Amino acid sequence: MVSNAPIPAKGGSLIGATTINWEDVYKGPNVMWRVPRNIRLNDNVVVRQDETAVFYRDGKVLAYLDKPDRYALTSINAPIVGGLVKALSGVQQEAEVYYLQRRVFDGKFGSSEPYVFRDPDFGLVQLRVFGDYRWRVGAPDLFINQFVGTFGAVTTPAVEGRLRDQMVLLVYNTLGKLKDQGMRVTDLATQLTTIEQAVLGFGPQHFGPLGVEINQIQGLSINLPDEVQKAVNTRSTMGVLGVNYMQYQAGQAMTTAAANPSGGAGALAGAGVGLGAGLGIGYGMAGQMQGAYGPGPGQPCPKCGTLVPPGTRFCPGCGNSMVPAAPAGAGPPCPKCGQPTPAGVKFCPNCGASLAPAPPRKCPKCNADVPASNKFCPNCGAAMGP
Repeated sequence: MVSNAPIPAKGGSLIGATTINWEDVYKGPNVMWRVPRNIRLNDNVVVRQDETAVFYRDGKVLAYLDKPDRYALTSINAPIVGGLVKALSGVQQEAEVYYLQRRVFDGKFGSSEPYVFRDPDFGLVQLRVFGDYRWRVGAPDLFINQFVGTFGAVTTPAVEGRLRDQMVLLVYNTLGKLKDQGMRVTDLATQLTTIEQAVLGFGPQHFGPLGVEINQIQGLSINLPDEVQKAVNTRSTMGVLGVNYMQYQAGQAMTTAAANPSGGAGALAGAGVGLGAGLGIGYGMAGQMQGAYGPGPGQPCPKCGTLVPPGTRFCPGCGNSMVPAAPAGAGPPCPKCGQPTPAGVKFCPNCGASLAPAPPRKCPKCNADVPASNKFCPNCGAAMGP
């Protein structure tokens, strides 16, 4: 780290002056190294290609050298080191020296405390985030002032610990902004790349005051609580299968019964009243779950069993009519939706349209009464218009 041998320095160093440089054996993965003793006027400082030497005193940065060279801190080369020699020539003629590496470093982050995400479907969900990032020192003076002066971090582990905390905070802030834009818990797994890019976009305003640049975010992972993850998986499976919650649960029950033939059939056969009660509870739950999971996909065709989408009048599998036959004594079909209606009702139970007959219209040509459904006057043949 420190050598006392006289080394010729740029601008003419003095005989016996100390030359300070950051030896490779001490660098390794470290981003920062504090010179064990304070630098003084007439000392020599060696700065190499990937280094910056920062001079620090009284809680602030005096100056820094970021061009590779060997500098002699004497009044002889004042035009070269400028304000630094002037600062060291005062009453207190020494300062601390910190070396910084300018290369890119790899780091990891992970949340120790969960982030509470308010979701419209699942309520308050606690999330934990993990990932990797790449960073470098962007502004040496800000970096030393903040990490050494404000946080008291003089070792690389202390710096990395502070950066990990700030990375988690940045990801949490980004998730909050994306949530305000409509992102939900069910979107997180498919939008990780979008979230990473958003974190990078907010990085400069978050890390800029610390003198740090975030170059890359990768391997982002957002963990949900087990019960929420199961619910998200269930909803995803239902979407792929095209079924509602009640149909999904029925399919799960049938799969479970098939996997246990010794007890499944007997249990179902002997259920009796219990099975009826269970179905009643199931239908009640289905009504509650339908609001969260959306409407069902339709009903099976009574002829071939094909699942027919809602509102479809004919089965796409066999062409069978899906409109139920009107029972004896039924009223006329609804003029709006076409569904059969019970006799004597005034409004369609399917769509709510009025079933009262429309009053006749007057022919604009001969003034005869024309039924509301007629397009032409039966008396003179004039068009009735819309």
